[in-house]
This record gives sequence, structure tokens and C-alpha cells, in this order.
Amino acid sequence: MRSFMISTFMVIFIIHCLPINGQTIEQNQLPAVWNLEQCIAYSKQQNIQINTLRLTTKSTEQDLLLSKAARYPNLLGNASQTFTNAKNADPVVGGFQTQSSFAGNYSLGSSMVLYNGGYLNNDIKQKELFTKSAQFNAEAAENDITIQITQAYLTILLAKENSIYLDEIVETSNAQLKLGELKYNAGSIAKKDYVLLKAQLATDNYNLIASQNSERQTILTLKQLLQLPSGYNLNIQKPETLEPNLPVVNLEEAQKTALEQRPEIKSSQIEKEAADLELQKSKAGFLPTLSASGTLASGYSDNQSTPYPSQIDNNFYQRVGLSLSVPVFNNRITKTSVEKSKIAIDQSKLDLTNTETVLSQKVEQAYINVLNAQSQFTAAQEQLDANTENYRIANEQLRLGGISTVDYLLEKNLYVQAFQNFIQSKYNAVVSLKIYDFYKGDPIKL
Repeated sequence: MRSFMISTFMVIFIIHCLPINGQTIEQNQLPAVWNLEQCIAYSKQQNIQINTLRLTTKSTEQDLLLSKAARYPNLLGNASQTFTNAKNADPVVGGFQTQSSFAGNYSLGSSMVLYNGGYLNNDIKQKELFTKSAQFNAEAAENDITIQITQAYLTILLAKENSIYLDEIVETSNAQLKLGELKYNAGSIAKKDYVLLKAQLATDNYNLIASQNSERQTILTLKQLLQLPSGYNLNIQKPETLEPNLPVVNLEEAQKTALEQRPEIKSSQIEKEAADLELQKSKAGFLPTLSASGTLASGYSDNQSTPYPSQIDNNFYQRVGLSLSVPVFNNRITKTSVEKSKIAIDQSKLDLTNTETVLSQKVEQAYINVLNAQSQFTAAQEQLDANTENYRIANEQLRLGGISTVDYLLEKNLYVQAFQNFIQSKYNAVVSLKIYDFYKGDPIKL
């Protein structure tokens, strides 16, 4: 009994360890530190939406192969074996007699379409366009996930830098509180000033914790975009430099490049071409269809005295024929199909115009975001320089007793706000610049 329980516990332990070991092996294959290029490349491989669109592309490729195969003749084989048991009238002795017989029929048949108004050729061209459109849709999804990864990655860098800065602020507040405690014990400052210093340290600690929480949340967002295991510890690499004030290409050039290169535009253009081909396919319904067919067949029956091989040879026949089908009246099915195809063409034109308009607006918005972010960064830099100097002077004055605690904390808060504005504006400028450059065809790199 004891050995049975030990074996049972071992089995349960192994079963529970298997997923953990599998996950560990999977995590060991991931990089220890991720840069932005690795995140983008990994997401393009693992993202479910992108892989779904890739499967859609494979499905359209199979549709294309099916359309091409429709131009060739088919070949169908047929074989039947029958047993018949029946009562038949006996003309010699009268009455009925039971008679059984075996019979077999064998045939090979083939047919192919010779002419159908160009339907098959237009169908092949349309399926080729659908395949290309599916590929462009997958590329468009890759572009969307690239922008999301970039925004999440830089948001993590922003949160990390903010946490580092706030940690330094907490250390400064701790030092100021210790100095204030000495002065309070010595009677140099009032209790309310000492309490203000304690309250400021509590506020700084709160801001630090909030920033760290924000950092963890943004890391979780990036992990979800990358679809990494939940227990995986994601670490990202901070680039050596970030340039928020790089030159900006003019709007007209960026829009022109985007309209020529972006996959969503190419996909919409292809959809319009496919709609034109659908109209040609519909019009083929007004035209006759010419088909060719051929059959080889033979059979046998044991009711005959002729041997089986001879029956097969005697009953062997060959048939070749042409079939012409001319549409005369089909309850307006073809006419309706043609009219709906024309409507689909008009809709595809509207879709293309809408796609071009939306993309142009996105590029323009990205352009405005770059200009706004860069101007804000310049202003934030000037604000930080001024408040940094004021804060430095206030620290020295507080140490020498030349400034009140209230005035010092006011200068400190102005400095904190200026530094946070600087960090925020710097990363906003970098993000907006990368997205704008991406719209005009440049890969995102840090």
C-alpha cells in the first residue's frame, strides 16, 4: 500500500512538472534582453492576427490552384457489379422459373470546357489578385503591430527613466528630512517645517511607487503584444541615444511615398481590379459554353454463353462528343449578377478613395504630432534648465537657512514638474518621429 501511494505521488509530481519544464525550455530560447528590432521581428512571427492572415493567404493560393485546374480535362472512372434474382415465365413448360444473373459495367469518362466566354481565364486572374491582396493585408497587420510595439517599448523606457529620476528625488528628500530633523532637534526650524519635509518625502515615495506601477503595467502590455509566457521576466534594452529633434521630411513628400508604398493602398487597388474581373465573369453568363467529352465503356453478363473476355471486347465502345449550351432565358440570374458586379466596382472605388483619404490623414496627423512634440520638447528643455538652476539654489539656501521650507518645496515641485515634462516630451517626440518616418517607408530603429 505504501509503495502504491509513493508511486501515485511520483506520477502526480511528474505530471505537474511537465508544463513547467516545457515552459522553461521555451523561455530559455528567448533573449535575455530585448531591443526594439527583436520585439518587432518576434511579434511578426508570433502574433495571432498576422498568422491568421497568413493562413488566409494560403487558402487563397489553394483557390488559385483550383481555378487553374479547371482549365484541364477531368477523368472519372466508374465500375458497377450487379446481381439480379427474378421469376421469369417459362415458355416451354409454362409457369415461372427463378433465374439469377451477374452483370458488370465499366467506364472511363472525361470532359473539359473549350469555351465559356473567358470565365475561367478571368477567374484565374481574379484569384491571383486575391492572393496578392491577402499578402498585402498581412503586411498591413505587420505594420500595425510594429507601431503598437514601438509605442509600448518607448513607453517602458519613459517609465523606467521616470522611476530612476523619482528615486533620486526620494533620496534627496530623505537627506533633506534628516537635515531638517537635526535642525528641529536643535530648535533651528519650527515643527511645521519639519512636518512639511516628512509630508514631501511621503509624496515623493508615492510618486515613485506610482511610476513603478506604471512601468510594470507597460511591461505587461508589451508582453501581451509579444504574446510571451505570463511568468516570463521581460527586460528591454535602453538605446545609447535618442534623437527627438531630427529633421522632418515635408508632408507632401511623405504622403506621396505612403500612397505609393503602403500595403493597405495596394490591397485596395487590387480589390478594385478584382471587382472589374468579377464583372467580366458575370458577363460570360450571356455567352454560350462549348464543352468536349469522351467515354470508354464495356460490360458483361453471365446470361450470355460468350466468355467474359469476349464479352468485354464485344461490348467495348468509344464515344467522343461536343456539347454547346446557349443561354436563352435564366430568370434574370445573369443580368442581376452583372448589375451587382457593377455596384461592387463602384463600391471598390469608394473603398480605395476612403483608404487613400484615411492614410493621408494619418500621415498628416503624424506630421503635426512630430512638429508639436518637437516644439514641446524644446520648450520643456528650456523650462528644465531654468528650474534646475532654481532648484539648485533653493537646496543651497535651505542648507544655509536662507529660505523657508514652503518656498523650498515650491521650487522643488516646480523642478519635479519640469523634469517630468521634459521626459514626457522627449519620448513623445521620439515616438511621433519614428511613426512619421515609418509611414514614409523607413524601418523603425532606435
